Amino acid sequence: MQALSIVGGVDPTVVETAAERLDGRVATVSRVDGDGGGGDDAVSVDDAVSADDTVSVDDTHPADAQVTLSPDGVSRTAIHEDSFTDVLDRLAPAYDYALIRGFTRLRLPTVVTGPLPDAAVPSGAVPSDAVPTDDPPGEGGDTTATSSEIVPGDVVARFDGEDATLTADRLVSLVEDVEPHVTLETLVERVKQSESADRSGAIATFTGRVRARDSPEDDRTTHLAFEKYEGVAADRLARIERELTDREGVFEVATHHRVGVIPDGEDIVFVVVLAGHREEAFQTVSDGIDRLKEEVPIFKKESTVAEEFWVHERDG
Repeated sequence: MQALSIVGGVDPTVVETAAERLDGRVATVSRVDGDGGGGDDAVSVDDAVSADDTVSVDDTHPADAQVTLSPDGVSRTAIHEDSFTDVLDRLAPAYDYALIRGFTRLRLPTVVTGPLPDAAVPSGAVPSDAVPTDDPPGEGGDTTATSSEIVPGDVVARFDGEDATLTADRLVSLVEDVEPHVTLETLVERVKQSESADRSGAIATFTGRVRARDSPEDDRTTHLAFEKYEGVAADRLARIERELTDREGVFEVATHHRVGVIPDGEDIVFVVVLAGHREEAFQTVSDGIDRLKEEVPIFKKESTVAEEFWVHERDG
């Protein structure tokens, strides 16, 4: 799913028009006023293709937001999520695009419209989707969020007024170009679509995640930042998938490696294998992650509470 956040003043019809022009299922996500009970907000997610496919998020308790998914056949029960990323993870397998309007502090590709002033936020109210910092929250009152805290994701475009206005066509172009938000469930569903799925008896998966520390004595890792060699990384991943799929008894292989800033505890990389039997499935998953780490030019910067460094430079 291609997900793009829009921060600043934007005409809602621009987002609606862009959603209608995109080829695929589109979820438009926006903040709406609550019902008057204390001025709380809620999240509204609408499917641009079918009015029956809706998702509502009651975030009146931000640390324990209630997400009710009610698209036809997907889910009709209330679940609890603790970050906006979790909401996106729920949407990703079912949607091709997500246009998110009215939220700050999301670690997503972002379009900024108009000026982006500093914002006062309650002391200690650090959003779960904000980029981690080494600075502890204040003891009381309000603190001022910096621009990088308001928009921790990559800013892919800025529109500053009359001379540069965000249009529906430009929004379509931007969301089509962003790095996809991929989940393990997305990849599992993808391999299940194989023409040889009826011959498969096993799906094996590997998930790599950000480790906070190797041993109790280590400085805590707050987050990792990944950069890829554009074009080359995608070609290498595709070649690995093709060559592993050519193995006897292996029907489909899917991989994904995230880029950008990823906090400790979050997922980094997925390898999924559809195979006839567990033996070839397990072996191919193991070989897949080994080859990905050895052959794909993705560079990692590690940030701990004490320092930050490029891992390949220190290993060398």
